[in-house]
Formats: sequence, C-alpha cells, structure tokens
Amino acid sequence: MRLFAVTPIHVPEDELVRRQERYDGLCPPGVTIDLVDIGADAPQAMDTPEQIEAAEVLMQQRLRAVAPGYDGVLPDCVLDPAVTALGDELGVPVFGMLRLSLAYAVATGRRCAAVTRNKPIADALQAQVDAYGWGRHFVGVRVLDLDFDAIADDSRWNAALGEAVADLTAAGAEWIVNGCSAVHVQHDDPAAARVVDPVATALALIGAGELA
Repeated sequence: MRLFAVTPIHVPEDELVRRQERYDGLCPPGVTIDLVDIGADAPQAMDTPEQIEAAEVLMQQRLRAVAPGYDGVLPDCVLDPAVTALGDELGVPVFGMLRLSLAYAVATGRRCAAVTRNKPIADALQAQVDAYGWGRHFVGVRVLDLDFDAIADDSRWNAALGEAVADLTAAGAEWIVNGCSAVHVQHDDPAAARVVDPVATALALIGAGELA
C-alpha cells in the first residue's frame, strides 16, 4: 500500500527529511509513505486556533490534489485535519492517526487520554475526540507547555511526559496518545498508562488490515 502524507505546517527541508525518515522506519512490510510539505503559504506552527483552522483548510486542498497512484492518504498530524471533511470523497481511504489510535483503544475496552504541546492543540484534539463520539471513553488532555522546537528534540519532549502521564494514569487512563506525529516516544514506566505513538499505531493497524 502506497500512502501520500502531507505535513500540517510548512517545515524546512531538514525537518521534512527527518519526518520522512521516521515514517520509513515505522512503516510495516507492504506499506510505504511519500511525505510532502503542505506549502509555504501554510502556518509554520500550531500555536493558535487560527493556525489550526488554516491547517485544516489547506490540508483539504492539498489532499484533494493528490496525484493518481496512491492507495490512501494520511495527514501528518494527530489532529486528523481533513479526515472528517473529506470522508470518502477521494475514492481512496483517508486515514486519521488519532482516529485509528483511539478506535483500537476503544474497541479493546481501554480508557483513553492524550498529551499535547500546548492548549490550542489540546482543545482541538478534545473537539476531534468528541466529534468521533468517543468522549465517554476519554479521560482528557494534559498540556506539556513546550515550545515548537521541542518537536524535533525527543529528549525534551519525553522528559516532559512524567507528571502529565502520572496525572492521567491517576484519572483512570490506560492508553495515552502522544499528541504529536513527529516525536519518538520513550516512556516505559510499568506503573503508568501506556504512552502511544500515534504514527506507529496507525501504521501497524493499516499494515495489519492490508494483510488480513
């Protein structure tokens, strides 16, 4: 299965390469991803509700222009921009990494939660969970209060997880989605809820579905 992925923000070439390499390392056998930048007219961060909304609109436009030859599309964002709006419009699956990650948890009876870099992203993620109809399975979102540069710094991001994960575990969460698609998650506390990489989980499910 060949997937077309688009970043939700405009990123420099070195960051695009880093994200592509991350996808290459996580793709299961039989799945490949071509990642492209959304374009220079897009926001360079998701720090405000207006930037998040702009990313949604531009993602819809970019995915509607996908070239022939792909078996599915995947927004490179845990907020699933364009996933609900496009539905089955493209004639190929529109995969949402949040939808896939949470659907598996809900289907297996786990209480879910998430962590995000900032509050606007947290609010947008909660709204997406509610739109999917999974609010009663969802404990909530904790904000890590990290700047944009932490996305490319796995050590900083993972160091910030401790208190948030402890709070969500205490609130009953068993499955915590890491609210960024471009971070390698490393949190292995056996006493805490599992912190889930949404990209790794989504790709594993896509790969398993194609092999079934």
